[in-house]
Amino acid sequence: GCNPLAETGRSKLQNQRAVLNQQILRAVRMRAGAENLLRATTNNKVREQVLLELSFVNSDLQILKEELEGLNISVEVYQNAEETFSIPLVPLGLKETKEVDFTLPLKDFILEHYSEDSSEYEDEIADLMDLRQACRTPSRDQAGIEMLISYFLQLGYVENRFFPPTRHMGVLFTWYDSFTGVPVCQQNLLLEKASILFNIGALYTQIGTRCNRQTQAGLENAVDAFQKAAGVLSYLKETFTHTPSYDMSPAMLNVLVKMMLAQARECVFEQTGLSGIRNEFFTLVKMTQEVAKVGEVYMLLNTAMNQEPVKENIPYSWSKLAQIKSDHYKALAHYFIATILCDHELQPGDDEDQQEKALSQLYDHMPEGLMALAVLKDKVCRKQLGKAHLRKAVVYHEEALRVCGLCKKLRNIDVLQEVLTAAHKRSLLKYAQQETEDDFLSLIQAPDVLPKTEHKIETIPPQFSKVKVKDFFHKLGPLTVFSAKQRWTAPRTIRIPQGAGGLGFHLKGGSPAQVYCLDPVCPAASLGLKEGDYIVSVGGVDCKWLGVNEVLEKLRSVGEQPLEMEVVSCQDTAASLHSKSATYSVGMQKTYSLICLAMDEDKIDQTKKAPLKLPFLSWGTKNRQKAASTLCLPSAVAGSSQSKKKLSPFTLLNTESSWY
Repeated sequence: GCNPLAETGRSKLQNQRAVLNQQILRAVRMRAGAENLLRATTNNKVREQVLLELSFVNSDLQILKEELEGLNISVEVYQNAEETFSIPLVPLGLKETKEVDFTLPLKDFILEHYSEDSSEYEDEIADLMDLRQACRTPSRDQAGIEMLISYFLQLGYVENRFFPPTRHMGVLFTWYDSFTGVPVCQQNLLLEKASILFNIGALYTQIGTRCNRQTQAGLENAVDAFQKAAGVLSYLKETFTHTPSYDMSPAMLNVLVKMMLAQARECVFEQTGLSGIRNEFFTLVKMTQEVAKVGEVYMLLNTAMNQEPVKENIPYSWSKLAQIKSDHYKALAHYFIATILCDHELQPGDDEDQQEKALSQLYDHMPEGLMALAVLKDKVCRKQLGKAHLRKAVVYHEEALRVCGLCKKLRNIDVLQEVLTAAHKRSLLKYAQQETEDDFLSLIQAPDVLPKTEHKIETIPPQFSKVKVKDFFHKLGPLTVFSAKQRWTAPRTIRIPQGAGGLGFHLKGGSPAQVYCLDPVCPAASLGLKEGDYIVSVGGVDCKWLGVNEVLEKLRSVGEQPLEMEVVSCQDTAASLHSKSATYSVGMQKTYSLICLAMDEDKIDQTKKAPLKLPFLSWGTKNRQKAASTLCLPSAVAGSSQSKKKLSPFTLLNTESSWY
């Protein structure tokens, strides 16, 4: 990863984000305590003081939220360093996290579950923690993407080896919401995996905004990066359906995917006009439809951003920027079609049919009383319709400038103001060049332009297979056999004396080799060898990754010497789910609560009914008055799986949670 102390603009923003996250956490805790005191006390004087304190804390939270929004709209830091005259693109900030210490939980699990010396795996655990630490500050290039993907894939190995479905490992993961700054704490590795996926998508957006949009290659890279970002976020939405933070909720991810595809579409339009736009009839028709498509995409994005529940948490400046871009590109569409009508008269050698077809395709319907061919042939009609489009372009430009002026964050982005002002002046100048004496006679209203594009923009799914990752804990054995889901006996040593004759058993399977067809009267059976045992070492040499032929070769190489091998047996255990709860409610307008559902196995056995498949995390919405601003973390309760009393989420919160 990058140097976290480097004084770059991006690192400064991330450091400010981390500080804001801590301040928001502090304010949320203060509000939680004040609300608890308000519910507990009956003294009117105390209640008045607490209500006053709550008003101050809520004001502080609102200010902190606005500061966080300011970081999310600090788009100029992420743009290309060279001078550009383009509307800035919006990147996503990386989610912040706290440090995690895997050492004790993993070492204890290796000793308990795999019956191996955990001190031999200290380097592997350190490598895992170093990789996680590096992922907090990834470089803004393909190397940073590959590092995040490698950690995501490594988490898959770690999950299968160390996180059994029957219990929690005691490793607490804390990630901060990218938009609200509110922390989410869980012992669930899925939170870690989902947050890393979000950061992969966010890093792609930062790569896309950094590309040089003044070159063809830079624009192609930007389009590719935004499509990949949309693909990662879409994969996150489809794979992790019960994520516990606002920024990874399905509704929010759906809006973010739309935003990335809209920015990719914007870059495609910039590609078509990069070498210059020829003032030629069919070229302008093509550009009109392309830019109208960009305006339509941003209009749909702005609509999605203003829907519940996304509206309350999406940065206000983002939705306003989407509205500005929609108006700006719609204005450009009307400007281009006005140029077609005002600057290009039908000449004797022109193809009338082709021009009529092209012009009619720009509209859903022609203005009342007008036909496409008649407009092309009549100079007065062309001028009047062209001026109507210019008037509409000016209206859209003025609306974009008005919205930009009303938003404090966008008002301070100089290049945005310059682009909008230049486009507005160009439309006014074009209108001033037309004859004005007959304006009061013209009642033609410019129709809307139909969007059309020749370029397909779609999400690009993440290609995890392109990043090769080696399991850090490869020494534990093949993952298909030696995983957290299967329990094993401690290794048993079988010493077959010299001159015992044949082995008395056969081997099957891949790695490791498994004993079958065991002769019950052979020396190995009398020494404790069982049918189905796995051979993990022969003569002190590890055999977990050796196939049947290689193990037989080692057994034969012993010759007439006493044979010593270690075997393990798989234990058949009926695992029961531990009752756990983890909820975090911050008292905002919409609050998601996390409840780990508990299954009453005894009742299931009695009724003999198949249990419903319950999600690990269930979403719930609470109103502001009923939301509890308390972070409850699960703690281990001995014998909870033996309880015959049916537990509800509320009894879990009262009996098995601890204050944070």
